[in-house]
Amino acid sequence: MPQKGERRKQQIIDTAKEMFLEKGYQSTHIGQVCERLDIARGTVYQYFGNKKEILYTLIDNISEKIQNLFDSDLLCNYLETKPSKEDVIGFVRKTLSSGIEILLNEPIMIKLIFRDISGIDSKIIKHVNKALEAVKYVIAKEIAELKKNHFFREDIDPFITSNFLVGGVMMIVYEYDKKGLDVLKSEVIDSIVKNYLNGALV
Repeated sequence: MPQKGERRKQQIIDTAKEMFLEKGYQSTHIGQVCERLDIARGTVYQYFGNKKEILYTLIDNISEKIQNLFDSDLLCNYLETKPSKEDVIGFVRKTLSSGIEILLNEPIMIKLIFRDISGIDSKIIKHVNKALEAVKYVIAKEIAELKKNHFFREDIDPFITSNFLVGGVMMIVYEYDKKGLDVLKSEVIDSIVKNYLNGALV
């Protein structure tokens, strides 16, 4: 797609996202998105068949950002440098912090997970859950790699640990966002990482 087309597509996604958060999914219509952007309906339909496709693209983009962050190839390349245990803790802390930052910059994902947006249906929930499972999978792969390299305990289950980590972080971000608190404060990140690593490290 030409660069101009990509920009327009992203503008549509960003504007729809703002309106989903402001008005709820059910109360947001393609025509309102067009009015806010001052574009014709046909422009939206060049990229999306309906508003559900816009929301699905938004969900997939967020999931992909987090999956890229926990890319197992990046971890494998890092482990080849023979890092110390302290360096690995720093690596995990940085990765987790970046993941939380992605979620904070995309509050719609958290609100969708906790069904905090009006008008979403079972198909949307299913799509959200599918994206979430993809995130859990790549994190489980990272945990398995750390386990294989003897940084994490032999008796931990990567997928169960991934589920605990993702679920816990989602809940913390959701609660902090609701209360208007800064979840990216260093002591909060340190506490999340400490609790995660205390149960996983050798």
